[in-house]
Amino acid sequence: MKKRKKRMNLKVRNAIKGYLFLVPNIIGFAIFTFIPIVASFVLSFTSWDGFGELEFIGIDNFVKLFSDDIFRVSMWNTLVFTLVSVPVTLIIALAVAILLNKGIKGIKIVRAAFFLPYITAAIAVAVVWQLLYHPTLGPINQFLMTIGVDNPPKWLSATSTAMASVIIMYIWKMIGYYMIIFLAGLQGVPKQLYEAAQIDGANAWEKFTNVTLPMLSPVVFFTLIIALINSFKVFTEIYALTGGGPGHSTNVLVYNIYVEAFQKYNLGYASAMSYVLAIIIVTITIIQFRGQKKWVNY
Repeated sequence: MKKRKKRMNLKVRNAIKGYLFLVPNIIGFAIFTFIPIVASFVLSFTSWDGFGELEFIGIDNFVKLFSDDIFRVSMWNTLVFTLVSVPVTLIIALAVAILLNKGIKGIKIVRAAFFLPYITAAIAVAVVWQLLYHPTLGPINQFLMTIGVDNPPKWLSATSTAMASVIIMYIWKMIGYYMIIFLAGLQGVPKQLYEAAQIDGANAWEKFTNVTLPMLSPVVFFTLIIALINSFKVFTEIYALTGGGPGHSTNVLVYNIYVEAFQKYNLGYASAMSYVLAIIIVTITIIQFRGQKKWVNY
C-alpha cells in the first residue's frame, strides 16, 4: 500500500510539474488568442466604435455586409489574389525545388537567394518594388521603353495593373518559403524508385508524374493549405504598396477590416467581417481535408 501511495504521489507531482510548465503558454494563449476571439465575436453583434458603452444590434452587421459594395469588391479582390497567387507560387516553387534537388553547383547560394526575400521585412521589400514599378523612373519601364514599348504599364498607378503588380511581388517574396518545404520533401523520396522507373524506361515527365508527385503529395497538401490561408490573410503587401488603391482595385478583405476597425473605428462591423473571413478559411480547409483522401498518399 505504501509503495502504491508513493507511486501515486510521484505521478501527481510529475503531473503538477508538467502543468506548471504549460501555465505560461496557457496564459499567453488566453490573453493573446482566446480572449480576443471571444471579444471580437461579442463585438460583431454591436455597433461599438471603440469608445463608450456597447450597443447590441443583433445580426445587423452581418446583414449589412450583403449590401456593402466595398466589402463585395474586397471579397472579389481576395478571391482573385488567391486564385492567381497560390497555384503560380506553388508551381514555380516546386519547379525551383526540383532543379535544386539535382545537386547543381552553388546550391546553397541559390537556395539562400530564393529564401532571402521571404525573411526580408515586407515593408522594405515593398519600398524596393515601388521603385521598380515607378511609371517613368522605374527600371522595369525604363527597360521596356529601351526595347521599343511606347506605353509601358503604369503598374501600381493604374487600376487595371495594380492587382497584378501586387501579385507579382507577393509570388516573388513567397517562392523561397515553399521552395524550402518542397526541397525537404524531395530529399525524402527514395532514389530506388527513380532507379526502378529508369529500368522500366520511364522518361523525365513519367518519373515526375508517377514517382515525384505521388511521393510528394503530403507536402503538396500541406503547402496548399498554408498558401491558401496566407493568401486570404494578405495585408502588409497591400498596405505598403497600394493602400488598397487606386480606387479599390487592390482592397482585399483583411485590408478592408483594418480600414473599418482602425481608420473608421467601426469595430463591431470589422469584427463581423473578421468572422466571415474565418468561416471562409475554415470551410476551405475542411473541404481540403476531406478531398485529400482521394489524392494524397501517406
